[in-house]
Amino acid sequence: MRRHALLALVLLLFAAAALRDGLDRWIDATDLPPLLAEISDEMRDRNGTLLRAWQVEDGRWRLDPGPVDHGFVAMLLRYEDKRFRDHRGVDPLAMGRALAQALWHRRTISGGSTLTMQVARLLEDGSTGRWAGKLRQIRVALALERHLSKDDILSLYLTRAPYGGNLEGVRAATLAWFGKEPRRLTPAQAALLVALPQSPETRRPDRYYARAQIARDRVLARMRGQGVLSAEQAAAARQEPVPRAMRPFPQLAAHLADRLRAADPAALRYDTTLDAGIQARMETLVAQAARRAGQRISAALLVTDHHNGDIVASVGSPEFTDEGGRQGFVDMTRALRSPGSTLKPLIYGLAFDQGLAHPETLISDTPTAFGRYVPQNFDGQFRGEVRVREALQMSLNIPVVRLTQELGPARVMAALQHAGTRPQVPGGKPGLAIALGGLGLTLEDQVQLYAALAQGGQGPVLRPLQGDAREKGRRLMSDVAAWQVSDILAGLAPPPEAPRSVLAYKTGTSYGHRDAWALGYDGRYVIGVWMGRADGTPVPGAFGGDLAAPVLFEAFGRLKPHFDPLPPPPPETLIVTSAQLPAPLRRFRPRDAAFNRDGGAPELAFPPDGARLALPDGRLVVKLRGGAEPYVLLADGRPVATGLHRREVEIESPGRGFSTLVVIDAKGRSDRVQVELD
Repeated sequence: MRRHALLALVLLLFAAAALRDGLDRWIDATDLPPLLAEISDEMRDRNGTLLRAWQVEDGRWRLDPGPVDHGFVAMLLRYEDKRFRDHRGVDPLAMGRALAQALWHRRTISGGSTLTMQVARLLEDGSTGRWAGKLRQIRVALALERHLSKDDILSLYLTRAPYGGNLEGVRAATLAWFGKEPRRLTPAQAALLVALPQSPETRRPDRYYARAQIARDRVLARMRGQGVLSAEQAAAARQEPVPRAMRPFPQLAAHLADRLRAADPAALRYDTTLDAGIQARMETLVAQAARRAGQRISAALLVTDHHNGDIVASVGSPEFTDEGGRQGFVDMTRALRSPGSTLKPLIYGLAFDQGLAHPETLISDTPTAFGRYVPQNFDGQFRGEVRVREALQMSLNIPVVRLTQELGPARVMAALQHAGTRPQVPGGKPGLAIALGGLGLTLEDQVQLYAALAQGGQGPVLRPLQGDAREKGRRLMSDVAAWQVSDILAGLAPPPEAPRSVLAYKTGTSYGHRDAWALGYDGRYVIGVWMGRADGTPVPGAFGGDLAAPVLFEAFGRLKPHFDPLPPPPPETLIVTSAQLPAPLRRFRPRDAAFNRDGGAPELAFPPDGARLALPDGRLVVKLRGGAEPYVLLADGRPVATGLHRREVEIESPGRGFSTLVVIDAKGRSDRVQVELD
């Protein structure tokens, strides 16, 4: 008898070993489903806050879970699989209990699936009810436990669990239902997230509010019964409302996000230098400003830290849509537009640096023809002799064109390129018109340029990504010249109702009122504002000072509570009055003025040939260039001035209609023009 019992025991052990070996081979031969799933690409700000996410190919939101609230994880494991850390994929006790309850009640009372089995079902999108499906889940679960750690399996659940609609994973759920990351959750929020995956469509809070609340409260009751929550915590959690709507995913800095993704489509995450809070406030401001400006008006804004080049906020349009006729999908921070008068500070800074002028130098603002180019001031008036400081603050055109002619347009273009901008000139050859906006620049270019002015003539290269190296651009001008420009711009009066502050700023309006600009900086940040029509249509009455400047000052107000002061002047700065300047700097003269007393044949510099002039006071200003003194001036064949030793003279109008003016110099050389007088 004992022999038979011993033999039976040996056979039983052999059978168990064979069964174990067979089970091992069965598990090892399991064809596991793909463990890696497509994860939504993300763009985050400097602090890791989500700015933008993209749906995966099947239209679902599936995000990397990242850090998850420990209380939620503890609640999940206690509710779904309290022996998760101990079993090997299948919990015999749980399955036995579920089977016994089903037999006793003749219906399913509780499930016996472990968290690992649920992961297996999620990976294969399999059924939970059929025996074949359940057996497959058991096999995959056992295989998963052999290949992955418990934390890896838990991470798969937190990434794949369904939470209603097209939401997968706990992070997508917390962003959609609570508008927050899953790092910290209330007990009520954690309980809802535990309950939702069991029946994600029939418990969706936005469609089945009561069911969602009942399911959440059931989880809370069990957690109280198991000692996970105190009675007070559970009671307080039941009072917390269940969300009634699914929140939209963040879509901040949409234009920049699309640009970064297009430049590097293989990247899964874009860590930017933006600040989510500042970005949101600036987007709200731009939308409000565009609505105030009128239909079809677009706007763009850029905020940069000029100490390191970090782009803090980038708003490409008032809204990321084509509705309302604003062409919101166009990124106006990158659109080529005429800069109007916003390049004048650069030209004055270059002139200071070259020793052509000083802020207190006197310069002429009188009617002048530069060959065939006859610029006018915006208001059609002329101020005569003014200080350079006043010429820049009043944004006069004639003085800056004089300086541009002396510097040479090529030098101005080279400075723009040294600043890191990409100017585009119609026809490819720059002329004097670039001083008044006769070229194309982007808002990003403009902010890059003003960052150099703010940083003493050598600013940083703008960067939107934290991974980009911090670089210094090439030096544009000396720190003295840059400070002189900043000092002049800081003397401009702010717009009405704007706070008085130490803010250096300049406005600009392009030809035809197509673009309104305002760019400014304090001791820390540069902000650039553009407003206009995205399609380039003129906006009558739109001026940079009226339209864009108030937005600039409001942007600084929303950026921070106080302005950072501008730096003091460098020690070598010459701060004197006009009378105290060295003689060559008291009045602006071209460098070759002393060698040009007989500049060839005389020329009628103003009025130009073919001009039509209105003379309300009946007086005509005539300007002469070149030739040898003295001059004789004829109007319609009559001498109106003889023995002239001046190159500018005022005469009575010859009368309405067409007139011919002739100048004759001491050597008998002459020039003539025909004009029409009103």
